[in-house]
Amino acid sequence: MKRLLLLIILVITLLIPEAAAQKRKTERAYSSFTAGEYFEAIDLFKEAYTKVKKADKNLRTELIFMIAECYRLTNDPKNAETWYKLATKSTYSKPDAQFWFAESLKKNGKYQPAIDEFKKYKQLAPADARADQEIRSCELSAEWLKNPEAYKVDEVKDINSRQSDFSPAYGRDDFGQIYFTSSREGAAGNKTHGATGQSYTDIFESRIDKKSKWSTPVPVEVINSEFEDGTPSFSSDFKEIYFTRCESGKREKKGCVIMYSKRSGDTWSDPKSTGILPDSLVAAHPAISPDGSTLYFVSDITGGSGKKDIWMSTRAKSGGAWSKPVNPGPDINTPGDELFPYVREDGTLYFSSDGQIGMGGLDIFKAKPMADGSWAVLNMKPPVNSFADDFGITFENGTEKGLFSSTRKGKGNDEIYSFELPPMKFNVTGLVKDEKAGTPIPGSHVQLIASDGSNLQAETGAGGDFKFALKADVDYIFLASKRGYLNGKNKETTKGQAKSRDFMVTLLLTSIDKPIELPNILYDFGKWDLRPESMVSLDKLVETLLDNPNAVIELMSHTDSRDTEEFNQTLSQKRAQFAVQYLIDKGIEPERLVPKGYGESTPKIIDAETVKQNPFLKAGTPLTEQYINSLGSDEQKEIAHQINRRTEFRVLRTDYEPTKK
Repeated sequence: MKRLLLLIILVITLLIPEAAAQKRKTERAYSSFTAGEYFEAIDLFKEAYTKVKKADKNLRTELIFMIAECYRLTNDPKNAETWYKLATKSTYSKPDAQFWFAESLKKNGKYQPAIDEFKKYKQLAPADARADQEIRSCELSAEWLKNPEAYKVDEVKDINSRQSDFSPAYGRDDFGQIYFTSSREGAAGNKTHGATGQSYTDIFESRIDKKSKWSTPVPVEVINSEFEDGTPSFSSDFKEIYFTRCESGKREKKGCVIMYSKRSGDTWSDPKSTGILPDSLVAAHPAISPDGSTLYFVSDITGGSGKKDIWMSTRAKSGGAWSKPVNPGPDINTPGDELFPYVREDGTLYFSSDGQIGMGGLDIFKAKPMADGSWAVLNMKPPVNSFADDFGITFENGTEKGLFSSTRKGKGNDEIYSFELPPMKFNVTGLVKDEKAGTPIPGSHVQLIASDGSNLQAETGAGGDFKFALKADVDYIFLASKRGYLNGKNKETTKGQAKSRDFMVTLLLTSIDKPIELPNILYDFGKWDLRPESMVSLDKLVETLLDNPNAVIELMSHTDSRDTEEFNQTLSQKRAQFAVQYLIDKGIEPERLVPKGYGESTPKIIDAETVKQNPFLKAGTPLTEQYINSLGSDEQKEIAHQINRRTEFRVLRTDYEPTKK
């Protein structure tokens, strides 16, 4: 008994130090996490996790969740996805684990799986509106990827390193010099950032050489300090620079202030604080407006919409004091983070957000100021945006060309990319066809008439085809002609087009060797005035006659076989004259129009098109009174009589010349 008691005491003695050590590791992990040193906290949480007994499922799940949180906050969505997935498998899992698991899938570009997981989160937290927005974001992102914007995006390999490189800004008016933020070797600060595991950032510069390559980046003298320096922004004359300085890494304080410096030649003055938010812990990411009167920046001060918001201060003159910050409002700022502002000459504000509807992580948005003080905010979509973080955009003055930052390569590091909206190109490929037969018409003459005054001509090839290059923001009319056919016309426009496009146009020519029926010229039984729906068909005939100004036509009216031949002849003549008068009232010269009534003398011969609409009829059969009376029902007979009550026209000649007035 004594031996058993001694054994129990020994076991307890051994377990107490082990439990105490595990507690200390867990406390150190939480302490690092609370201090924002997520990179260091990962290993501490993993060590603590390995020491937890499998039976303690609640604590094991909590530590798994914290490891996932660290990976998320160090911007490592691939590892975050793995650990959040583990956390969601446990019955002790938090609802937040489900949300961030879905968010990690989204940030890895796995949109449909992300939608499925967000739906699971909705069941756990039905009151959280974020799920619906994230589902919509995933749906839109999948659609945007199918039809991306026309921007051309390329990595700037001359500048990027194995470390983070981001937030570029042009340093000269010829755009041949850039300043950017980097944690690469050569920085003034030699400390390691606890949140990223990389060196403190500095501002570097690079210049483009005669071969259009960027030089090896070097730290900017005077500007950089032992602390973190970055996110440069220049005045429009490039004589002032504004940037962020953060005292990161100190557990007792994490302050960021906006600094500025003035350039004289190639030398910068000693940086000074702008004095904006002197008592705040965060004032970062400055963006000076082109007129120098407004400074946009990022802060988490009270009065905002969420985490970090974009704010703005103004000044009356250069060198003057900055006003009390104003929040642009909920059009721009959300419960999430709004970061990295940039403002263009026309007042359009660009920024990045993870709270607006986007593709994953930070997306770049542009916001146009409206007359009523609101902002019209648009996602820039792919390829500028991706499922990763996209931010820190800058433009070459009024062009759609510039630089931005992204983590899209998947390594977790920020890299710099160029973007450019190429000039839009428009082409049209056309085909001239016989309207009835559907066959191509080679050797047709095609004329292109443009609203800018230009006029091009072509002849169709053996396949009836033609091709033209078109200009942007122009309306076009295509006219096709061929001997033995009426001219054909079609329209197209490049106005309102947001990207390059190849158009397809078909021109249908109608042969004049046979009468041409006018569809839907309808009359009530025994009457000659037109039904309202007949006007549409006659209006098209007006257009045809205007497109064929040398054509003289006979307008032919037919009746059904009911009533006497004399009555039907008179009725058809009145119908033809009524239709001709309509054309004259529309501006067609009377000399080009010959009304002719045929009564019941020329029954309609059923063609294939008529059979499609009325399968009870037989192709090639004349609709004589005898044939109509043989049909099976009164309804079929009435349809046949209506088909006979038709209006046609035929071209008598094509040499008409209008009388000069």
